[in-house]
Amino acid sequence: MNKPRADGVDLNARSRARRRALQAIYAWQLSGNSMAKVIDEFRHEQDMEVADLEYFEDLLRGVDAHCAELDAALAPFLDRSVAQVDPIERAALRLAAYELRHRIDVPYRVVINEAIEVTKRFGADHGHTYINGVLDKFAAQARQAEYAAGARG
Repeated sequence: MNKPRADGVDLNARSRARRRALQAIYAWQLSGNSMAKVIDEFRHEQDMEVADLEYFEDLLRGVDAHCAELDAALAPFLDRSVAQVDPIERAALRLAAYELRHRIDVPYRVVINEAIEVTKRFGADHGHTYINGVLDKFAAQARQAEYAAGARG
């Protein structure tokens, strides 16, 4: 088990929170239930005990609150409408777009890598390559200074 960083963040717990958040966003997209109901359903699952529940809830509430804004921001980087994107990929894109725009405490490379990993795990065979391409362009716009510094480094 990883030790938390000096700032107290347990990266494994955050990765688990993202995996569960992807599943919850997927369920929310397909069910039409309120995000509060989806959060409540997921909160009671056994493996949530090892996830960062606070981060999980922040991700879900953020995607819910900013969904239209996130979809509009992602649209220029997509080759189809947001509604036509595979539901798992759409969930991963919304999740990562929220983190890139609203969780600037998380490095953009971490956000993209985590989105790729959850898409490899839950998405279609080559869905992760689509996610990588879209999020790389989105990050260049959403995190211009950080992205430029990363490109130089």
